[in-house]
Amino acid sequence: MSPSLLWTPDHIEKTALVDFAHYLNQQDGFDWRHDYETLWQYSTDHPQKFWSYLWDWHGIIGDKGDVIIADPDAMTGGQFFPNGQINYAENMLADADDRVAVIAHCEGDTQSSRRQLSRVELKQQVMALAGWMQSVGVKPGDRVAAYTPNIPEALVTMLAAASIGAVFSSCSSDFGLGGVKDRFGQIQPKILMAADGYRYGGKDIDRMPIIRDLLKEVPSIERVLVVPFLNASPDFSGLNRSEIDQTVMFDHALTAEPIQDFTRMPFNHPLYILYSSGTTGAPKCITHGAGGTLIQHIKEHRLHCDTEAEDRVFYFTTCGWMMWNWLVSAIAVKAAIVLYEGNPFHPGPERLWEMVAEEKIALFGTSAKYIDAVRKSGYLPGQAVDLTALRQICSTGSPLSSDGFDFIYASIKPDVQLASISGGTDLISCFVLGCPIKPVYAGEIQARGLGMAVDVWDDDGQSIKGQQGELVCTKPFPSMPISFWGDDDGSKYRAAYFEHFPGIWRHGDWATLTANDGIVIHGRSDATLNPGGVRIGTAEIYRQVEAFDEILEALVIGQTIHEDGAVDVRVVLFVRMAENMALTDELIIKIKTAIRQGATPRHVPAVVLAVADIPRTRSGKITELAVRDVVEGRAIKNTEALANPEALDNFRNRPELNVT
Repeated sequence: MSPSLLWTPDHIEKTALVDFAHYLNQQDGFDWRHDYETLWQYSTDHPQKFWSYLWDWHGIIGDKGDVIIADPDAMTGGQFFPNGQINYAENMLADADDRVAVIAHCEGDTQSSRRQLSRVELKQQVMALAGWMQSVGVKPGDRVAAYTPNIPEALVTMLAAASIGAVFSSCSSDFGLGGVKDRFGQIQPKILMAADGYRYGGKDIDRMPIIRDLLKEVPSIERVLVVPFLNASPDFSGLNRSEIDQTVMFDHALTAEPIQDFTRMPFNHPLYILYSSGTTGAPKCITHGAGGTLIQHIKEHRLHCDTEAEDRVFYFTTCGWMMWNWLVSAIAVKAAIVLYEGNPFHPGPERLWEMVAEEKIALFGTSAKYIDAVRKSGYLPGQAVDLTALRQICSTGSPLSSDGFDFIYASIKPDVQLASISGGTDLISCFVLGCPIKPVYAGEIQARGLGMAVDVWDDDGQSIKGQQGELVCTKPFPSMPISFWGDDDGSKYRAAYFEHFPGIWRHGDWATLTANDGIVIHGRSDATLNPGGVRIGTAEIYRQVEAFDEILEALVIGQTIHEDGAVDVRVVLFVRMAENMALTDELIIKIKTAIRQGATPRHVPAVVLAVADIPRTRSGKITELAVRDVVEGRAIKNTEALANPEALDNFRNRPELNVT
């Protein structure tokens, strides 16, 4: 049965994508025949031309150098524009005028919680903070970390670091001490920018105690830049470790002498350190280059989202998710970004939609879980507020069901372009996403990204269409990680992406390439958890659970559930108890509390069950994937790899896991 057609584009000739296609025709004689797949094929067959022409068409500030791709066949980062010189912040802050750059909202009253910065005001703050950073000794390559809500100060800190060649990394304020230490402890930042707390669901959560403890755990931190988010005068006691006044209020730092020029660095100089979910240990520190991030995001914002200057772009995200890094790059195409900090349902489901109407947002981005929650709430945005300005809705984090597609067109806006998108932290961008010149079919992602040689392979490494298989990318692209921080020999990098299919990026998504050349994502093909569309790992749960003397070992999976036509994942924790110990209701509460405090609320399991044994491989590693397959009724492909395959019987047909 063919999927239903939900949206057909009009005004195709006015899109930036068509303008770029005409530019390719002028420069290279390329005849695309108004067919997106022909353009996609050109972009993957001729990557040197595609990325070079994209640089010129947009007008990226900097020097391309004389080489576009150093080794077109090498699936490693840092191959693009190896002799190029750019500065990410310089490109972001070009044409600093009175046009709006940033609008920020927090939960609560929409007027008193609204802030706004023009492009020139943003640049002034960035240059001043960069001057302060230089005055306290920050140099190119030094790390600047942020433990912060989604507020303008986070953006200013990132751009200030980028202005002088420092490397930025952030965690959202809902991470506990363990989660922040596991990340920042690896990268050894010189500067910590931190808010004194955050607000969620009407509750204030103080983070000053965690900041104090973090300074003890991460001795590399020399200065703390404090943002008074909850209190005008936070308590600084315990933050200074020497005679130097290490703690500075954010506004005070903005009084420093500003820098006059941006520091241009190599195209592949580090810009960001993001973090894997920590499935198999401490989170991997995924390092992304300034140039690759910039050119990839420009491509996605302009060609795939058709974002124009002065459009208002919003994505509901925290500073701990790569969608924040993606969102802020919209400033590079002269759009205004809209930030939101807090509970998107506080005081009710209308909160974000009233903001969309008030700010005349053109692109609204969120998770599939949020769309489903709005649907279940009974709130009908299209009837409640004026969404005239809204042109595109983006959904990511987990697969958006056909019911979710139908709800958007029936109850939000019938003429909106729905762009379900998928990619991730590993590429700080998308493999598959929207296309302004292709139709939208229910349940399908519209297109493979330009310049991204995406395919679906079976277990034998053969390309397949109309069947489920592994999502792969067969050629390098600019936003590949340039490295994992601390992975000196590159072994972790290679193991993360290129071992399953040697030399080919295997992403870990189970997908189908459709007859429409769209993509359907069926979920993760690895052990990463994805509750509510938020990608998390198992290792951070294990760290908390295994601290209990009552528990010998644990195993956690994400169980797929179907509820009211929507697909989601819930976290299920299995524990093997110590001798003479029982899994009581009281102990379950303690376990959940420890996980909430030591990781994040998203890591808290929905179900905790005791088992007599846990399956392990012959090398002694627990095997989450086999357990997940048993729970979800799938055959186990390789039981001979298990040292104790009989342990799988502990997980089979458990009535507590029935979800129907």
